Amino acid sequence: MIGLLALLAVGGGLYWLVLVGWTVHALRKPPRQTYAAAVSRSRAGEPSELDDSREFTTWNLQSQGRGLVAWDIPGDVRDGPVAIVTHGWGSGKVNTLVRVPTLVRLCSRVVLWDQPGHGESGGACSLGVLERQDLLAIVERIGNDRPIVLIGSSMGAGVSIAAASESEDVALVIAEAPYRVPPTPARNVMRRRHAPITLNLLPALSWIGLVSTRRWTGPSLTISPDQPFDRAAIAAGLKCPLVVIHGDLDETCPLEDGREIAEACPQGRFVEIPGGTHQNLWKEEALRATMEREYHDAITALRDA
Repeated sequence: MIGLLALLAVGGGLYWLVLVGWTVHALRKPPRQTYAAAVSRSRAGEPSELDDSREFTTWNLQSQGRGLVAWDIPGDVRDGPVAIVTHGWGSGKVNTLVRVPTLVRLCSRVVLWDQPGHGESGGACSLGVLERQDLLAIVERIGNDRPIVLIGSSMGAGVSIAAASESEDVALVIAEAPYRVPPTPARNVMRRRHAPITLNLLPALSWIGLVSTRRWTGPSLTISPDQPFDRAAIAAGLKCPLVVIHGDLDETCPLEDGREIAEACPQGRFVEIPGGTHQNLWKEEALRATMEREYHDAITALRDA
């Protein structure tokens, strides 16, 4: 009997290790969204293929030992700000092209980039732990000749908030559907895929580089014992305006996460989009018109300030 129990314990331990390892791989290596993926869905694969075709240059940047790939698109407003757009987990710069027609009418330049482990960039995803340094490297490359606007969605929204907290060159952050801590969207995505989460998710996040802690307010994550991951805590230290845009039907990142992040920021503003989900803010015509208006108002206010 003891031998059988020992065998079961070893088998259970091996199963747990394999499960956690699989979860780490799935989180760090999401499917890459590239030109081919866009074309297969009959979508524009680069700025020149938009209905409003745009010239662009491609440049590469080495950051933290990873090669990052970005598109640099001239805008229509010579003295306007520079917008840097950061996609979410499992996405890529090809999926942020939908924002370009709006942004080029408001900015002098628009930069789209692939985060590590996504699109054409090297490395692996760290769920926002290291990506803020990559975004800061892009901000430094662009320089401070023009005000910089950081725009991000989901994971990219959090990366943008974190980077802005460490840069005096960022004049505005627009965050679409952000979340406070990684277990929230990861749990929701994995549940929809009917993947296991109970025994493996938090250990996998700790393996990636996030430290799990538990306080009386509930479970949270930190990057290190003295550095919280919580995007609301980071937003509280922002010195620039923050506009948070969130759909009220978001099935991945809770509406309240976005509201709490905006309320934590001294210059925060929260915009609730009725009928908005995590994926449709730029896809449905009526919602896209609302997004365009919010972008126009936020960036115009920056230029008029």
